[in-house]
Amino acid sequence: MPRAAAKLFDRGTWPEAKRIADILRLETVGGVIMLVAALLGLVWANSPWAPAYEALRGFEFGIAPLHLELSVGHWASDGLLAIFFFVAGLELKREFVAGDLRDPRRAAVPVAAAFGGVAVPAVCYVLVNLGTPGAASGWAIPTATDIAFALAVLAVIGRCLPSALRTFLLTLAVVDDLIAIVIIAVFYTDDLAVTPLLLTAVPLALFTVLVQRRVRSWWLLLPLAALTWGFMHASGVHATVAGVLLGFAVPVIRRAPGEGPGLAEHFEHRWRPLSTGVAVPVFAFFASGVALGGFDGFVSSLSDTVTIGVVVGLLLGKLIGITAATWLVSRFTRAELDDDLAWVDVVGLAVLGGIGFTVSLLVGELAFGEGTRPYDDAKIGILLGSLLSALVATVILRARNRVYRRIHEEETRDEDHDGIPDVHQRPVID
Repeated sequence: MPRAAAKLFDRGTWPEAKRIADILRLETVGGVIMLVAALLGLVWANSPWAPAYEALRGFEFGIAPLHLELSVGHWASDGLLAIFFFVAGLELKREFVAGDLRDPRRAAVPVAAAFGGVAVPAVCYVLVNLGTPGAASGWAIPTATDIAFALAVLAVIGRCLPSALRTFLLTLAVVDDLIAIVIIAVFYTDDLAVTPLLLTAVPLALFTVLVQRRVRSWWLLLPLAALTWGFMHASGVHATVAGVLLGFAVPVIRRAPGEGPGLAEHFEHRWRPLSTGVAVPVFAFFASGVALGGFDGFVSSLSDTVTIGVVVGLLLGKLIGITAATWLVSRFTRAELDDDLAWVDVVGLAVLGGIGFTVSLLVGELAFGEGTRPYDDAKIGILLGSLLSALVATVILRARNRVYRRIHEEETRDEDHDGIPDVHQRPVID
């Protein structure tokens, strides 16, 4: 008897769908807060009180002997975003160790889509900026998808989006955040200090040993995490890499059922609200404050190749890269779309993936330097590209809302939702 064809975006297990739904609710609220914070920063930077905004962003504090006397803006990008990437590291490890995506067949689609959504936007940006001196260093700006911002848009336009598509979007965004962090570590580290980098391994190893032994004492773990971050910062590698490494160190599988919440679950429960509700919005507030220079200045930026390259990368690059990679996976594995879905759904999500913000702004700062004209042009490109992606995705996904509503009704009355254990339910995990 011939084997049934594999399905792309088929429904996952109920425990995984419930967990993803809980995460998405938090990320959606965080996305709204972030959007408000970004708008406040942009408006303040273009108001008569702009000097006060710049003074606040440039105010320095910290420990000078340890080279940690940084501006408020740098504390937001180097310090607070480490929390964001710690949570991302927890989520990524959990997905591939104990989530539905531990199955290579399920993982192949979002991972391939993430790589396509990184490579093609980068190529688009480089092609637009051929011949523009100094602009090529921003090639990685349009490579990342901002999950909080994207989910905030999705909460408005696609409340009934099938859980499989939501899981795909979440996993894609987490994977391409990881790719972006690797890009930052490899391509945007100018002066590498070997000794601090080696010293990073000491507190990181101690942190790993403690969490593997299920130690939860904050007075032990937080100082080790801070030391890991401090040595990473001193090494020249962007300090947010420390957040990902610390997240990877936390164990996912519980020792035994019934011993209470595991460490990954415990840390995620504690730190995700701080990440989505404080760290990312504060970063967005300080990073989005670009002085447009009035209407003439805005029009001038629109003709700059950096701005155009970022917009093209986010809007078209993400669309082409994510859709093409997903199609190639289906072509070579002979997998078929789930019966309820169509390729236009993949296109809609691919366009939604063009909403880049948090990591894109961070890469722009590393590529061009804070306060430079190319960085300001990149900010405008990020804001404009994200806005256009949100609008186009709205048109595509809203047109399919009737189909999504029907699928949502079927999912919510699934017998597994009535407390009957799913036959595919995985072992108890963090």
